[in-house]
Amino acid sequence: MPKKVLIITDDSGESLEIYYAQHRFREAGYAAPIAATKKKLLHGVIHDFEPDWNTYVERPGYRIPSDLTFAQVKVREYAAVLLIGGRAPEFLRHDPKVIRLVKEFHRQGKWIFSICHGVQILVAAGLVRGRTLTCYRNVRLEVEQAGGKWVDKESVVDGRLITSQTWESHPEFYRDIFAQLGKT
Repeated sequence: MPKKVLIITDDSGESLEIYYAQHRFREAGYAAPIAATKKKLLHGVIHDFEPDWNTYVERPGYRIPSDLTFAQVKVREYAAVLLIGGRAPEFLRHDPKVIRLVKEFHRQGKWIFSICHGVQILVAAGLVRGRTLTCYRNVRLEVEQAGGKWVDKESVVDGRLITSQTWESHPEFYRDIFAQLGKT
């Protein structure tokens, strides 16, 4: 099995989710290149959860380099794909290259990981119907309307799909990811 996990994100991707993913995968011996619409220095964001706000607060995040474009990705080279949250999925779900890539990971029976708003890409790819998953609670309506079952858990494993709620879910999410990757 390839020791590479593709990270899909773009401008307004959640910085904490990107960096944590890269570090955890590298620590476990996986290359973790970032694919985006362009090979460039991306504008990340940081979403904080303030006690007196009804939803997250967005702040400018880190500048993070992408390694390749979506057109350069060869799915066979990867063990899995990770769909990062933030606001990037809101426009990436409309990119036919991204949707084709995610569908091809699914067709080849590879792992698909999604955190936070990354589920919007799964919905657009038609991969949530009949599945049990989680995501940021304020995106759950999209999951339910697409025929998925949303559960209020930090991380959920359903077949070759592992989903989580937010960067606050990292401990549970990556425990599930590495437990499953270790079985393949």
